Amino acid sequence: MYILSGNWVVENLENALNTWNDKLSEIWKLVTTTPETFKGGSIWSVIKTIHGSIQAIGLGLLVLFFVIGIVKTCTNLNEVKRPEHALKLFVRFAIAKVLVTNGLELMLAIFKISQGVITKIISSAGIGSATKSVLPSSIISSIESCGFLESIPLWAVTLIGSLFITVLSFIMILTVYGRFFKLYLYTALSPIPLSTFAGEPTQNTGKGFLKSYVAVCLEGAVIVLSCVMFNLFASSPPVVDSSLTAISQVWQYVGELIFNMLVLVGTIKTSERVVREMFGL
Repeated sequence: MYILSGNWVVENLENALNTWNDKLSEIWKLVTTTPETFKGGSIWSVIKTIHGSIQAIGLGLLVLFFVIGIVKTCTNLNEVKRPEHALKLFVRFAIAKVLVTNGLELMLAIFKISQGVITKIISSAGIGSATKSVLPSSIISSIESCGFLESIPLWAVTLIGSLFITVLSFIMILTVYGRFFKLYLYTALSPIPLSTFAGEPTQNTGKGFLKSYVAVCLEGAVIVLSCVMFNLFASSPPVVDSSLTAISQVWQYVGELIFNMLVLVGTIKTSERVVREMFGL
């Protein structure tokens, strides 16, 4: 439960910090949540139904890509009759069929591996929850000691700071929610790109799909690492010179706080690109 100051200027900042703390806490829960349990599992049930419907299309495309592969890789029909070449084609078709029919299990297995990495990071860091950003009592005292006229520029400063903090909070949480929706999209449509493994000329599409999915799964590890580092920042709040005027103290505190938040939000926003560059995906 949050206890707000009776001062309207202080309340602007406290409300913004409460929003930030709530969204940061929600991120910690999201990165350790599985697709099956996200939002009670209702979305996952629909995704499984869609995946089953798309699977029939994937099996049809499987045959098509297999035929395309034969046509493009064989100069004549005599090559297909050669036992080693026929066996190679059969093995490719069998593997592609297994990928399409068991694509859901494959996607979940990859996700569970990435979740294991996330869990290991959290346990190794020894941080189980987000550190809350709290307005220092010295700033609260300075603001509350100001008169009405002095409070007007303070209110403008805190309004701008609060707006920045609130916007950054929603950008951050939208990015994390976006990762979950990408996981669902990849899972639902996976039979189509996985069917491309049936043909040698089209297999790169399937490889690219799996690489992209791995990158989305590992985004969670980058997000957790970013939150761990921010927790260490937040555990040591910005140092404010109490000898300054109230408005200078607020500018100093809000400026440094927003900078730290920008680093976190920026890292979360670029988590997919970081994973791709790090692992060459």
